[in-house]
Amino acid sequence: MPLVNLDTLIEKAIASQVVSFPTDTLPALAVKPSHSELIFELKQRSLEKPLILMTSSIEEIWQYVKGTPEELNIWQNLAQQHLPGALTMVLPASDKIPPTMNPLNPHSIGVRVPKDAIAQEILGKTGALATTSANLSGESALTDMYDIADKFPSVYALEVKNLKISGIASTVVKWTGSDWQILRQGQISIDN
Repeated sequence: MPLVNLDTLIEKAIASQVVSFPTDTLPALAVKPSHSELIFELKQRSLEKPLILMTSSIEEIWQYVKGTPEELNIWQNLAQQHLPGALTMVLPASDKIPPTMNPLNPHSIGVRVPKDAIAQEILGKTGALATTSANLSGESALTDMYDIADKFPSVYALEVKNLKISGIASTVVKWTGSDWQILRQGQISIDN
């Protein structure tokens, strides 16, 4: 698929097509959560590796997770410190999350708000999207939109000039019920 402009990408994402756009960390493959299986097929991804729900704002996250008022307070404090940004929080999933996003543990979901104006604009118009890095499973993440378009010809990739990304994946922390467990150390350090 040739690279597309922003309006076309948003239109295709709303129509449940797989799209790719830059974030502050790595470019994402993204699709409506209800069509998550398309990304697993495209990447030849193991069902053991769940997708991340990306939203346009911190406030939007809370409808997709469930916890006690005390837990929500802890989660919101961490989100306010680091989001938008390179932090993914793995939290108990609400019933708004399709099981296909995390087939082996549908009661858990990683959530993130990217610190990238274009990504936020896209997500603001499409609603939350199921995302992952743009690569075949087991290969290095692609960081160039032209390479993504070549590797995934069925994906609508955003044409971007002067792409500025860190190339470093987000830090992933999981709520254990009492504190945070670091699953992947990325750009952000979390004090437990």
